[in-house]
Amino acid sequence: MTAQDSATPTTSIAVSSGTLLAALGVVAFSLTFPSTAWGLESFGPWSLTAVRSVLAAVVAAAFLLALRVPVPERRHWAGLATVAAGVVVGFPLLTTLALQTSTTSHAAVVVGLLPLTTAAFAALRTGRRPSRAFWTAALAGAAVVIAFTVQQSGGTLHTGDLYLFGALVVCAAGYTEGGRLAQQLPGWQVIGWALILCLPLALAGSAVALAYEPVHLGARGVIGLLWVAAGSTFFGLYVWYRGMAQIGIAKASQLQLAQPLLTLVWSVLLLGEDLSPAAPLAAGAVLVCIAVTQRSRS
Repeated sequence: MTAQDSATPTTSIAVSSGTLLAALGVVAFSLTFPSTAWGLESFGPWSLTAVRSVLAAVVAAAFLLALRVPVPERRHWAGLATVAAGVVVGFPLLTTLALQTSTTSHAAVVVGLLPLTTAAFAALRTGRRPSRAFWTAALAGAAVVIAFTVQQSGGTLHTGDLYLFGALVVCAAGYTEGGRLAQQLPGWQVIGWALILCLPLALAGSAVALAYEPVHLGARGVIGLLWVAAGSTFFGLYVWYRGMAQIGIAKASQLQLAQPLLTLVWSVLLLGEDLSPAAPLAAGAVLVCIAVTQRSRS
């Protein structure tokens, strides 16, 4: 047996393991909106976002301390602040506010545009110039989402839609900066330190929000809070970045194409929502547009 032959099983196991980890990340992310809807049954939007951040930061701190991870260098903190503002604060808060009036299926279709938005931010941030086919597909995906949103909103954009579009922008900025930092720090440490950076603000926000927003603890509300904190925010990103490191960004991105469709399934199974005929059609169209961009990035 040659050296190459002996290495093949190990490589195959690594690919299979990486694919499984990345797939677990996608499943965790797809549950975020239904879990947020559950959390809103017990908490207000501001308290849910703040307490979620506190709990996720506690989990991150436990891992960082247990593994004795050194504090990042000063040059990394500006980027970590961008990740914190976009992924830890901005996206959770804006989507939580949106889900007060929008269904999870509606939000899933709109936020399904996130990979395209992130790619556009990455192109601007890195100076790379994707192909014309990439931008054509990206604009087509944006057009589908905007048309779906206007159609579902009765011809006008509602406040929830504006929150969702704002969430797309801030999260894309956070993802882009996080991707840049992940080339210098392990990905899970990027989100871990971003959570730690937000902890003082999250603690203050929790104290204020819990004092002003009513809390009605229930099983679904508590489960929703725990999942968005430990499952979506920390576990999801942890397995996602580990899987991405093993199989590469391109292959991992293909798995994420299923996320909006998975969220539509969860919205029916966990929340009993009735899907409009346009929702799966729009999600499928966005999926096709994203698939085109993945094949024509350069």
